[in-house]
Amino acid sequence: MTSTDAPAGPQPLPSPAAALQTHFDHVMRHQMAGVPMLNPALQVQALGFRPWAEHWLGVLVTPWFMNLVLFPRLPAHWQAIGERESRHYVFPAGVFEFIGSRDAELGDYQACSLFSPMFEFGDHAAAHDTALAALAALFDPASRPGSDAPAANPVKPEPAHAAAAAKPALSKRDFLFGGSARGPRGP
Repeated sequence: MTSTDAPAGPQPLPSPAAALQTHFDHVMRHQMAGVPMLNPALQVQALGFRPWAEHWLGVLVTPWFMNLVLFPRLPAHWQAIGERESRHYVFPAGVFEFIGSRDAELGDYQACSLFSPMFEFGDHAAAHDTALAALAALFDPASRPGSDAPAANPVKPEPAHAAAAAKPALSKRDFLFGGSARGPRGP
């Protein structure tokens, strides 16, 4: 057997970005239609998906949440976790908790909430830019809490309306991504 006759081994799965965006666009139009927690200035968009270790990593922006999302890329290396169970992953910016999800169309995936709800964003361009900046910051060691180096080009969301009340202390995720204190996690 020559090297050209050798089995190629397991093929990586394609990027889930298009399927994820299509699925959550359907959810927005059908299950979430008319729900008051939607920011009407936003749309569903899967951004920045790239291979990371044996996984696909990207950001899902919706009118009700923004999440980092992990999907299997090399199925033999994917370790599914139960729905609402968590797993911690180490990135240059620190350790992040991802929550397990299972969907009939999408299969198993894991998500880390960045924003929910999404009323801090005045338009989709601000949400888009924040999502890409968050993904970049994830791989920037200067974004790690306690780092003396400034993070490269931090992007903050544009507020949709001014907050009159005092805000609670920033969480680690808020500190890393330049946001303010948030409400409950998105799906």
